[in-house]
Amino acid sequence: MIETNQPTMAFPSYLVPNLWTLSLLTLLAASVQSNFIVFDDDPLQPVTQDETASVGGMVTLTCRVAASDNSSLQWSNTAQQTLYFGEKRALRDNRIQLNRSTGTELSITIGNVQLSDEGEYTCSIFTMPVRTARATVTVLGVPDKPQISGYEDTVQEGGKVTLTCTSSGSKPPAKLRWYRNQEELTGRPDVVETNPDEATYTVISELTLTVGRSDDNTLIGCAVDHPSLSPGEKWTEQPIRVLFTPDVTIQPQNDLPREGEKFIIQCIGNGNPKPTSYVWHKKDGELPLMAKVDGSFLLFEMLNKSDNGVYLCQADNGIGKMQGEYTLLVQDGPDNIADPTAMSTSSGVDHAVIGGVVAVIVFILLCLLIVLGRYLIRHKGTYLTHEAKGCDDAPDADTAIINAEGGHSGAEDKKEYFI
Repeated sequence: MIETNQPTMAFPSYLVPNLWTLSLLTLLAASVQSNFIVFDDDPLQPVTQDETASVGGMVTLTCRVAASDNSSLQWSNTAQQTLYFGEKRALRDNRIQLNRSTGTELSITIGNVQLSDEGEYTCSIFTMPVRTARATVTVLGVPDKPQISGYEDTVQEGGKVTLTCTSSGSKPPAKLRWYRNQEELTGRPDVVETNPDEATYTVISELTLTVGRSDDNTLIGCAVDHPSLSPGEKWTEQPIRVLFTPDVTIQPQNDLPREGEKFIIQCIGNGNPKPTSYVWHKKDGELPLMAKVDGSFLLFEMLNKSDNGVYLCQADNGIGKMQGEYTLLVQDGPDNIADPTAMSTSSGVDHAVIGGVVAVIVFILLCLLIVLGRYLIRHKGTYLTHEAKGCDDAPDADTAIINAEGGHSGAEDKKEYFI
């Protein structure tokens, strides 16, 4: 509610269409507003909010009151030019359109926003006293896509390269960030310059790198960080080429070089630029007569165990020379390797022969044992019974013993035969 000692005054109807008059009244009301007491809970006090937009974008200005007394709401620009009075357009600017108009709300839009649109906009309601509210519109200058300069040609390994990233048109000043692939790098502090023709800024950043062979074909990126942009929206990359001496490895045709077979080894040099010259030699000796050099290849038409040794290859790409080595160990050829099937057959034959010989020997031994046994049994029962001589004719035992001891040489031997 409004407390005032001034009489209530209504605007004559003939003043409503005169928009210039309304603008003038707005200024007058603003100058004398301090003479009135407006309570915080005043339902007729307009409420607005600050807005931010990017150049080329759109901003919406909304003014609301809690209650309506049939007074019209009005929006004025930074130059206090009336934009809309209720539903009526006051300024011929097609970028400004009516969004919503009711007794308690007036909402307008400004399209294709420019830096000149920045400032304070005023919403007024023509009561007594005139009530106003202000909304500050902040316009962001959108930075241009960054440009990287300073790289002109390849850089030799261990050398330095200085890159410069530049972006113009930002407001407030943008921040530039450096990346190597996805790794963020630290460059020098940004240099900010004011553009003389407009209220924007040009930002410059430098990055100095000492490059190695791992940096060859690496992408160095510069990204713009600014409130008007989403992360990574504006980004520029610069590939770096680095010259370096070759890494040399020797690759065999297969992992099992055999005597009597053809064999090839290749010298592989990874450098920038690629090697153009290859030199082969054998450590502690000369290349075999049967070995032929064909650029990066060393060919053996027929391997021999005398070819065993350490072979060296030197690759030259104009930046430098590097050497690799390969140890050749020739294995036995297929003619010197016994046939497993033949070995198995021969082993079976040997076992059969041995078994047969053992069986024959056992049979012979059994036969000998049988013959010897029969011989011993046959001769075992033939012997002289001297103790029995004269016993049959002796009248008593004593006489028989005497006759036996005396030996009767003429007596007929008694024989016993056992069959």
